[in-house]
Amino acid sequence: MKLTQQDWLKLRNPLVFLVLVLIAISALTIYTQQQKSVAEQALQTQTNQLNQARQRYLASGQEKDTISQYLPKYQTLLQQGFVGEEHRIEWVDALRKIHGREKLFNINYSIGAQEEYQPSFISNAGGIKLYRSVMKLELSMLHEGDLLTLIDDLRQQQGAPFMVRQCEITRQNALVGNSFAPNMHADCELDWVTIHEPQNAGGAP
Repeated sequence: MKLTQQDWLKLRNPLVFLVLVLIAISALTIYTQQQKSVAEQALQTQTNQLNQARQRYLASGQEKDTISQYLPKYQTLLQQGFVGEEHRIEWVDALRKIHGREKLFNINYSIGAQEEYQPSFISNAGGIKLYRSVMKLELSMLHEGDLLTLIDDLRQQQGAPFMVRQCEITRQNALVGNSFAPNMHADCELDWVTIHEPQNAGGAP
């Protein structure tokens, strides 16, 4: 069937309308796809935020339980002087009390500057830095028991850990058993160990 010019004139408006409708449908389809993509991205973002919030909530609960469990122990270590600043005055005061109570002979001491400590028997400290201060002790003794008494009493009075690095004992008096004069002399070095409190992120070291 061959369309005449008059037929084309009659179909022109419907064809134009059809083309406009097709264009509108195409534009609407593209817009819908774009909006769907935007909605999917927004949903994914909200889902990620919800998961992060849930993880933070769970982590906060775990942190609360951890704090409740270990805070008393941490406070005890803090009071004992193992965490934070050194309690040098307490160390010296303990020596004086033991000296007077046990009626020991002369005790001379000196404490060196604090330094970072990396003991060989600790392979992994978990990021915690240990520090030590070396105390040198000179003790005149009647017998070896005086030294053991001093170290045992010092360990009981002081919660801060210390280790006896070395002790050298020499005999001073040929006369053994004289309770009025020291028979031995001890030169010892003690390592007083502490850890520094952790700094907040971004804080000063």
